[in-house]
Amino acid sequence: MKDGRVIHFGQPALELAPTPDDSIIADLSHLGMLQADGTDALTFLQGQLTNDVKLLDGNNSQYTGYCTPKGRLLTIFLAFTHHDHIYLQLNGALTESVLKRLKMYVMRSHVTLTDISNSTVRIGLAGTGAAAVLSRIFDEIPQQAHQVVNLESTHILRLPGDLPRFEIITAPEQATALWTALQPGCTAVGTDRWEWLEIKSGTPDVVLATQEAFVPQMVNLDLLGGINFKKGCYTGQEIVARTHYLGKVKRRTYLAHMDTALTPQAGDPLYGSDSQDAVGQVVRAATAPAGGFDLLAELRSESAGTSAIHWASPEGATLTLLEMPYSMA
Repeated sequence: MKDGRVIHFGQPALELAPTPDDSIIADLSHLGMLQADGTDALTFLQGQLTNDVKLLDGNNSQYTGYCTPKGRLLTIFLAFTHHDHIYLQLNGALTESVLKRLKMYVMRSHVTLTDISNSTVRIGLAGTGAAAVLSRIFDEIPQQAHQVVNLESTHILRLPGDLPRFEIITAPEQATALWTALQPGCTAVGTDRWEWLEIKSGTPDVVLATQEAFVPQMVNLDLLGGINFKKGCYTGQEIVARTHYLGKVKRRTYLAHMDTALTPQAGDPLYGSDSQDAVGQVVRAATAPAGGFDLLAELRSESAGTSAIHWASPEGATLTLLEMPYSMA
């Protein structure tokens, strides 16, 4: 363990090895979880988030952004509901500050916002055999991306991406038995491997170093269904809508690979070969199973199409842009 993350389970090389046909299981304690309750919770969040939370019906999840009034992302949530509760999962390092900011705007609304990160356990499962592993334990599992199966104290979410991926959220008292039941046939891996799967699925993240760095479209939140342009007003809506309606988005996030011995970090600048000025920055990065690093890179679209991209300096390691798992149109 380091900084609240599981680095590895004792076999770091094996855990990062390419295993396309095998299933992996990961502890996701590094993620944070907020819970919103109260008669005004839905209305309150509708006025804060980029997506239409009224479309959450207990059987689905959605990505949604939380912005400043200037339309800059403070965090990205994975949201879903169960009974009268609204759940918002986010980067764990941002949980306290985001919760504090949200509470500032509750005012007289009948809304209770709670950090339930430590009263829930999150487990990731991925691989071609992941559905079969889950089916050994649960009678029903989600079949489509963003589908949710809610049980009394356990939630099963199907995550987007070409490789089948699931997240199981459960109560602490059930977690050990559930992990033990799931692990046969799976390789237990550290969070770096899970981070790599998130990157390969094209899913962005916001960390402390990149808070307020991106308008949602710059990290493809619209392409992931994380922005609803018909829902009405919310914090930052004017900027987000203007970016959408006034022409083509000029900055996007791309999947890339880089061979270097040094570890790239979110927020690191990226340079084009035709300019001494930064043309973007790293959104998230992780060790690639075959060596080097895979990353999501936010770039000026013009630079992504016309010049070589270098990490950290104009003379730094060169990025190789890869095909995204979803349409960039």
